[in-house]
Amino acid sequence: MAVHSNNVQHLFLQAVFSRGILSFKHAQLLWKKCIDVVNKVANRVPAIAFNEGRQAWDKFVTEINTSLNPLDLEFRHLMDEQTGIEMYAVVNTKDDEIAQMATDYTPLEIAYFKAVVEQIMLASHEAYSVSSLAALREVSSLKSSMTKSQAEAVLASLVAKGWLLKSKRARYSLSTRALLELSPYLKSNYPEDCLECTICMEIITRGASCNTPNCKTRIHYHCFKKLRPRRGQCPTCGVDWPQDIMGLKPVGEAAAKGGQEDGRRTRNKSTTASDEDEDEMRMDEDEAEPSQPSNLSPSNLNDAGRKRLSRWKTKTRKRTRNRMTRLPAGPKPTCSVVLLGPVEPTFNNVFYGLFPINK
Repeated sequence: MAVHSNNVQHLFLQAVFSRGILSFKHAQLLWKKCIDVVNKVANRVPAIAFNEGRQAWDKFVTEINTSLNPLDLEFRHLMDEQTGIEMYAVVNTKDDEIAQMATDYTPLEIAYFKAVVEQIMLASHEAYSVSSLAALREVSSLKSSMTKSQAEAVLASLVAKGWLLKSKRARYSLSTRALLELSPYLKSNYPEDCLECTICMEIITRGASCNTPNCKTRIHYHCFKKLRPRRGQCPTCGVDWPQDIMGLKPVGEAAAKGGQEDGRRTRNKSTTASDEDEDEMRMDEDEAEPSQPSNLSPSNLNDAGRKRLSRWKTKTRKRTRNRMTRLPAGPKPTCSVVLLGPVEPTFNNVFYGLFPINK
């Protein structure tokens, strides 16, 4: 029987798919076992040799990703933020409706998960976690029929399947699997809130930050342990660091204020959108409906009253011209715009404006 390296790749991917996320040592052991099985089936001198060196492993991972690339999948790795162990998983590199249909969750459940992720990423004090009450509160933001009991079931499923972590304080945070698969999504949607470790340049949601005000250094626990014996100063500002990372400001759940309820946060609108909103508000203010002069009756108007009425008519005409100027360009509208007025002013009856008439 002919033995090919593709046989090893196929067997290895089947093993990985059945396990989800696994450590580097576990993945390398699976690779070795797959080679042994393929060589045993060949029933001859091993055609494929196992090499436990890092260079051989990286080459094998590259071959795996070459095979997975047409399927929009990737065998990606990331260091666990708590332990520093290198973790691997096959992740989806494409976020679209077809990819969402391939998951175990409904579109509504995925929308709820994204809402929870947003609150985690926007948590104050760089806590990158959300309380269970705040997570359940996100149901109301969906404007759907999902109940809180259904939301609790979804959260429990996300924890069981390794997407979220739930701490003893009943706070939810992103797991290593979530960071592996959602990394492009997080960097794209939360560029200002998605911080990176100064040492390894990977996303950081658990670790510490320098005590110096405005210093940009953020560092994982495992990166600090590797750096501190060789360097006792902050790599950014140069201030002396303590021997233990607990002497630095926490990043992650430890930064959450105890007993303080999480307030709901939303992403800031873009500058362009804000400017447009401000311009629209100014235009609305400029076009505010002028107040109708009281006691409008030709029989009781004196000189002051006639001047007041004249000023009111001038303001009203100006408002109408502004509206006509702002009519959108493009195809002919489906209604006619008719300018009415001014009608002879009578008591409580002054009429001047734009009215659409359906054809």
